[in-house]
Amino acid sequence: MTTTAPGTPALTREELERELTARRVELRGYCYRMLGSAFDAEDAVQDTMVRAWKSVEGFQGRSGVRSWLYRIATNVCLTTIETRGRRARPMDLSATAWEPVEASLVRTRGEDTWLEPMVDGRVLPGAGDPAEIAVARESVRLAFVAALQHLPPRQRAVLILRDVLRWKADEVAALLDTTTVSVNSALQRARATLAERPDVTRTEPLGEGHRALLEEYVRAFEAYDIDAFVALLATDVTQNMPPFELWLEGADDIAAWMLGPGHRCRGSRLVPVTMNGSPAFAHYKPVGAHGELVPFAVQALELAEGRIARITSFLDTRLFGLFGFPQEPPA
Repeated sequence: MTTTAPGTPALTREELERELTARRVELRGYCYRMLGSAFDAEDAVQDTMVRAWKSVEGFQGRSGVRSWLYRIATNVCLTTIETRGRRARPMDLSATAWEPVEASLVRTRGEDTWLEPMVDGRVLPGAGDPAEIAVARESVRLAFVAALQHLPPRQRAVLILRDVLRWKADEVAALLDTTTVSVNSALQRARATLAERPDVTRTEPLGEGHRALLEEYVRAFEAYDIDAFVALLATDVTQNMPPFELWLEGADDIAAWMLGPGHRCRGSRLVPVTMNGSPAFAHYKPVGAHGELVPFAVQALELAEGRIARITSFLDTRLFGLFGFPQEPPA
């Protein structure tokens, strides 16, 4: 064990700066999984860094710097969850789908209600062991992050630290100021809860067939060829559009929506982006007399059995600025 001479700080500010720079992506990923919000994750990482800077002189080196930063980040996240509650998807708020009619647009909820997407590059490692990268990608899928929100906060932290980040039980116990027995018990309960949510495991690695499917999806959507569009959808496909509470189920209702209240999306442009380990698009919608294309939504897809299983259109255009998407689609 390395020791420092009396009066010598265990961690200098220069060393802390290097650690914070090196850990920013993984800390953001941890906070995103905990909070289910891209904006809250950014705030949590910033708060973690500020707290680390303020307390660096008190860092004694009894634990590693990484463990110390995760302890701070965990406390920030637990406080945020306590004050703001958990993030949800529209399907979590009503047991049955809505009618594909304009009247279904009357009910909305505030931005802090909804699960939010996240760009892969902001939370996933750019290089490393392929198996570890695959686990990390699976752990930021929308269905998985949504399922995490159903766990009590400390169980959520335990499952992420143990099953995603591969921490040892005694390391998690030290971070949470609890016992290894308690950590193992919390992990068992968390796994059981996730096992009850079938959509968590409903995923497939992207292959050439999926790439062809996505190309057809873009062609059909941009041409507004609803027959071709419907042919790409799973039988039990769902569509949701936060901040609206409504969600739709089944290809027929989604087609009726697109030809009805959603008809103003005719002439849209979809630009591929990488989000939540799954296919996604920046959606630009025509407005005005000349049909100028402007940011409208971030559209995330979830695939199953060679079909589109879920379409989520996040209508919060602040996401374009947060993720650095252009205000106009590329020529």
